[in-house]
Amino acid sequence: MASSPSTVSDRVRTPRMVPITATSVVLVVVAAAAFQRVVSPFVDAPPLQTWSTIFVALMIQATPFLLLGVMVSGGLAALVPPAFIARMLPKDPRLAVGAASAAGTLLPGCECGAVPISGRLVSRGAPPAAALAFMLAAPAINPIVLLSTAVAFPGQPEVVVARFAASLVTAVAVGLIWMRIGDDRLLMASLRRIQDRGDRLSTFVATTRHDLLHAGGYLVLGAALAATAQTVVPQRIIDTLAGNVVVAVLTLTVLAILLSICSEADAFVVAGLPQFPMVARLAFMVVGPVVDVKLVAMQAGVFGRPFARRFAPLSLMVSLGAALVFAWWLL
Repeated sequence: MASSPSTVSDRVRTPRMVPITATSVVLVVVAAAAFQRVVSPFVDAPPLQTWSTIFVALMIQATPFLLLGVMVSGGLAALVPPAFIARMLPKDPRLAVGAASAAGTLLPGCECGAVPISGRLVSRGAPPAAALAFMLAAPAINPIVLLSTAVAFPGQPEVVVARFAASLVTAVAVGLIWMRIGDDRLLMASLRRIQDRGDRLSTFVATTRHDLLHAGGYLVLGAALAATAQTVVPQRIIDTLAGNVVVAVLTLTVLAILLSICSEADAFVVAGLPQFPMVARLAFMVVGPVVDVKLVAMQAGVFGRPFARRFAPLSLMVSLGAALVFAWWLL
């Protein structure tokens, strides 16, 4: 007997890189502890001490916000059904896009959770453009992300305002553009229903564990690369990349796409690259939660590859443009 549409599911396929990264880090730490006498002469080297200091500082700053974010995301998945959100959206698709974008300020969650939630919204009858706007807004403008940005850039409230404004405009603009020129059939034809995991406790545990493994792995990778850039990469190369505004923006934009750092922690990583101009660092924070390697893979898994091929370039162009405009205006 066929299952009802609301219970048919297909698991979201995500890159295997992150669990491998997180597991590798654990194994390295265990090996370093076991062979402490062997590795201690190398650890005493000044460059490695500098690297470890920067890496640990970034991890200590970012980890509390990451943990808070994944716990809130798990709570939302367990307590707030997508059907409820879909019913609360206005019937007018244009108003629904604005309302769904604004809901991102009230419903914090990691990018890893926003994609399947958006899939559930569409499957429960929400306007596709509104669901996509929520998918872009929730990981970028929620209170935890804004608070972490304020902590990463102390005494610079204009950075928080610029990030919030650029990310909100990105979500609304992409939603409205998709409503005009997008093809909803790409979503509906490839949409894969996401099955509830059972009781609320199981949903909370599964969602929190999933988001922590994925986001934590990327955080470790990002902090390691930021520390490496500060200690290993010759200063003249960093100065060359950061000295030209266009090159600096392109460099950090590409880095944001490749690193796929969780939005609760990306501000700490880019704050560790003070050589780059603020416009480039804002582009990193605005583009990252909207389009990166893991997000495109998850979007392809939920909505289908044809959708991801069209939606990712649109999101990239709008988010980068919004970051440049608000950097020029506010920074």
